[in-house]
Amino acid sequence: MAADSTDFDEFYNATHRRVLHQMYAMTGNLADAQECTQEAYARAWQRWKTVSQASSPEAWIRTVAWRIAASRWRKAKNGVTALVKHGVPDHSPSPDPDHVALVTALKQIPESQRQAIVLHHLVGMSVDDIAAETGAPSGTIKARLSRGRAALAHLLTDSGDAAGLPAGGEAS
Repeated sequence: MAADSTDFDEFYNATHRRVLHQMYAMTGNLADAQECTQEAYARAWQRWKTVSQASSPEAWIRTVAWRIAASRWRKAKNGVTALVKHGVPDHSPSPDPDHVALVTALKQIPESQRQAIVLHHLVGMSVDDIAAETGAPSGTIKARLSRGRAALAHLLTDSGDAAGLPAGGEAS
């Protein structure tokens, strides 16, 4: 393996600048040329026993680097085509304030209660199913649900409370 490493290092040191300059000339972008060249050498290292036996390992590197660049261009072109065909994607709507308040409140209760609340009320699992999944007794799950509901009721009585604001919802 050390001989392979030494051979590859010598090959890399002898050729990488030339291949990089060739890729820069072909792509017109130094960052793209560097990335394509680096990826080509990484692939060559993975197959060095085979690549080193090629009639021109440098041509192998250059071909692989060019194919990587061409693949990137195809992906970019396809993206532009899709954008032209389908238009700019609609912006995502703002999150529902009630959802934000619920998530904020859930973050403030203990993890075990949060897990029980989410699995029961949001996922729709039964107490027994939650007990089986978490390894806790059903009675413990019921207690976590009860305590979690009480904590959430307190946190959600005013939307300002869940956001850490004083009652009334406005910062002082």
